[in-house]
Amino acid sequence: MSDITIRQDRVAGRITLQRPQALNALTYEMCRAIDAALLGWQEDPEITLVLIEGDGPKAFSAGGDIVEMYETGTKGDYSYGRTFWYDEYRMNARIAEYPKPVISFLQGFTMGGGVGVGCHGSHRIVGESSQIAMPECGIGLIPDVGGTYLLARAPGHLGAYYGMTGARMGPGDAILTGFASHYMPEADWEAAKAALVAGGDVAALVAACTSPPEPRIAPYQAEIDAAFDQESGAAVAEALRAQGTEFAENALLGLGRAAPLSAACALALIRAAKGGSLRAALQAEYRWTWRAAEHGDFLEGIRAQVIDKDRNPRWQHDSLDAVSEARVAEMIAPLGANELTFDGETP
Repeated sequence: MSDITIRQDRVAGRITLQRPQALNALTYEMCRAIDAALLGWQEDPEITLVLIEGDGPKAFSAGGDIVEMYETGTKGDYSYGRTFWYDEYRMNARIAEYPKPVISFLQGFTMGGGVGVGCHGSHRIVGESSQIAMPECGIGLIPDVGGTYLLARAPGHLGAYYGMTGARMGPGDAILTGFASHYMPEADWEAAKAALVAGGDVAALVAACTSPPEPRIAPYQAEIDAAFDQESGAAVAEALRAQGTEFAENALLGLGRAAPLSAACALALIRAAKGGSLRAALQAEYRWTWRAAEHGDFLEGIRAQVIDKDRNPRWQHDSLDAVSEARVAEMIAPLGANELTFDGETP
């Protein structure tokens, strides 16, 4: 079976991620295929909308396929990862800027690279099983695929909390933060998809959606805003320690699983993305990921979590306190000729 199925289904361009055994993790080839399909459908008068879905009940897409990045990066070849991210981020921007409705159905896990495919479209449907997260700091990366842009637009400082700790959002939380737009019980999804591809009536889809569950995070908004409204990652950790509540202790546990350099840079990138464009956020993320394997903790994070699975990464820094502002600035400095560019721009 192919990793992805792309076809015209009556009035819809339909994309199905088909790696359920790998929680529909995105490969480079899948990213390229999605982008090519979007380009092909953009001016096609028979296609009135795009529907994106994941095969199986466990996940829409739990991330990107990072093993090959590890295998090439540990040999000193950083070009594969850089090329993957370059083309992936351009695809993420195309989804966000698409001139036709893009509807995604986000069952189970939607994480990392899955967020880039599923959470930038016009209509992002969650159901009772939905769990959305940006856990990249735990593998020595940063919330990318436009994640810093989405996190920057969450109410208050929820974005910094979710981006630095990797905490999961249930369906109500995902709608509160803007990662999802609508809630529909999953028993109704197949009928909704059938109606969409038959008639293209997006308004009817919206009308069929129901009120989401209450956000689990809502009672902690004030605590989060107080702790995460800081200039540095070290200050966030200090504020959480000072709060001393059960929630703060759990947030500290999440921070403790993150690479300190990644968490510090995630905060800086989320703060920088406030008020800016998605393209600018993607360009800033690419500056970081371009350096991730060679100068960051990315390869060590993959080793500890995916390859050896010892869950004992040896990060460059012992704590957030050890990460200097200069080190953060180095990781997100402009790339000159290597900058991410988009269609219509001069490379």
